Amino acid sequence: MTSAQTAHLSAEAKASLPRHVAIIMDGNGRWAKERTLPRIEGHRAGAESARTIIRVAGEVGIKYLTLYAFSVENWNRPKDEVDALMKYLIHYLKTETPELNKNNVRLEVIGQIYRLPEAVQEHLRKSIATLSKNNGLTLIMALSYGGRTEIVDAVRSIAAKAKAGSLDPADITEQVFAQHLYTRNVPDPDLLIRTSGEMRVSNFLLWQISYAELYITPTLWPDFRKPQFFAALEDYHRRHRRFGGL
Repeated sequence: MTSAQTAHLSAEAKASLPRHVAIIMDGNGRWAKERTLPRIEGHRAGAESARTIIRVAGEVGIKYLTLYAFSVENWNRPKDEVDALMKYLIHYLKTETPELNKNNVRLEVIGQIYRLPEAVQEHLRKSIATLSKNNGLTLIMALSYGGRTEIVDAVRSIAAKAKAGSLDPADITEQVFAQHLYTRNVPDPDLLIRTSGEMRVSNFLLWQISYAELYITPTLWPDFRKPQFFAALEDYHRRHRRFGGL
C-alpha cells in the first residue's frame, strides 16, 4: 500500500469529487488463478469489491457509479462460466437489493438486456423497481454491454426517425446523438478506473469517455477496496481538466 492508499480522503479530494465514476472491473480470473481457485471464486471475491466500492462511493457523495459487469464479448466465454455468472448475478440482486435500498442507492442497467436469461431480467426489474424512489448514488450496471453495439443501436434509432420524417438529418448534433444512447439520462463519466493494469478501454462507454480522466492500477479487481478507490480519487483531484482548452 502506498502512502496515498489510506482509508481517509483528503479535504481537497472531497471538494473536487468526480460526479460520475466508471470502472472496468478486471482481474477476477487472474486473481483466482494465482490462488489455484476456480474462476467463479474470483467473481465471488470481485462481488465483494463491488459491494465495498458501491457503499464507499455513496458515502463520499459520488452521484453516479457505472460498473462494467458483463460485456457482449463475455458471451463467448465457456457456457458453464456464463451460466455460473448469471446465477451469481441473480443471487447478488436477491441479497444486495435490501442493502442498496438501505443506503439510498438507485439502480439502472445499460446494455442488450434482452439477451440476458429471463430470470435475470425479472430480478433486475424487481430490483430497479424497489430502488426507484431512492435519490442517493445511482448505480449503473453495464450488462451484455458493448460500446460499439450501443453506438450502432443509436444510429439505427436515428436512421429510423429520419426515414419516418420525424428527424431532419440536418438537426443531428452531438447532443441529439447522445440522447439516443443507453446513457441518455446520465452525465458522462469524469473518471474511468481500470484495474489489473491492462492499458485499454475494452469497448466500454466509447462515446461517453471522450474527456474522462483515466486511472489505471495494477491491482486486480478482487483486491480493489476502499484504500485503492481513495487513491484513484486523490489522483483525480490532482488532474487539471482542460477539455481541449488551455
